[in-house]
Amino acid sequence: MISIALLALSVAGAGACVSSAAYTSRVQQANPVSTGRIVTVNGHDVNVLTAGSAGPTVLMIHGASANAREFSWTLAPRLESDFRVLMADRPGHGYSQRFDGASALGAQAAQMAGVLDQLAPGEKAVIVGHSFGGAVALRLALDRPDLVEGLVLSAPVSHDWGGGGQAWYNGLAAAPLVGPVFTQLVPTVGPAQVKAGISSVFDPAPVPENYFENSAIGLLFRPPNFRANAKDVRTLEDELAAQSKRYGELDVPIVVFSGSQDTVIRPKLHVGELKKQVPVELVILPDEGHMPHHAHGGDVANAIRRLATGSESR
Repeated sequence: MISIALLALSVAGAGACVSSAAYTSRVQQANPVSTGRIVTVNGHDVNVLTAGSAGPTVLMIHGASANAREFSWTLAPRLESDFRVLMADRPGHGYSQRFDGASALGAQAAQMAGVLDQLAPGEKAVIVGHSFGGAVALRLALDRPDLVEGLVLSAPVSHDWGGGGQAWYNGLAAAPLVGPVFTQLVPTVGPAQVKAGISSVFDPAPVPENYFENSAIGLLFRPPNFRANAKDVRTLEDELAAQSKRYGELDVPIVVFSGSQDTVIRPKLHVGELKKQVPVELVILPDEGHMPHHAHGGDVANAIRRLATGSESR
């Protein structure tokens, strides 16, 4: 039965290759790599969007199912007049290169560290992380404290959550044999499904107009990108179980923005546990879900400014 199912999936996948290639071409034309800057770190390309040309450095790290453009129209415009803002695609996302072992938080943090080593040598930066990006930001602060002035985290994941909560399609996409075939089918149904489900990520806050387009969410459904995202998500809990044991080493100011109605993660299992290990300035937003940096972008930008300069915006 399994072999028949695999054969059927293979036949369907072969036909889908043509449509997935066409989809990839269209979405990359709409969201070209030319808007970023490629930096080679540890032998692998990292795509970095930039804003601002002078001032303290801020590095922003996106979450799962996203890319660096998540910040290019939300937080960066609030900071670019006074800061150098770097927004990096994590490995296998946006236009950053994927490599063996890239799902490890240490490997992702090393790529982010390399961006700072090259683009802001000798400087400390405020690190901003959303969701999965919060876990990478925390690891960067653990592994390279010499690079980190402080952390500003938006709905971060920080601890293992006791299992469950994994979408079925991530299991298929991450599977060694079925995954490459399954992901060829994703462009045919994925974009429409995600557009219909975006409201649950923001709920109870409204979805910003043109969010899907402005954040280039369509890049996710390119087969290699979707597979990389699935592998990241599938390995995250085990990675956090090990990483969280080290949080007592953190010695930087940490500000966390958390929506009290977040249904993507359970804040008490993440920032709630983090607060038990290190001092955290927690900003609880009662009418917010998993995307605090949108509706509360001004507050997040003020926290970044305060950690970087000791002052808030006028």
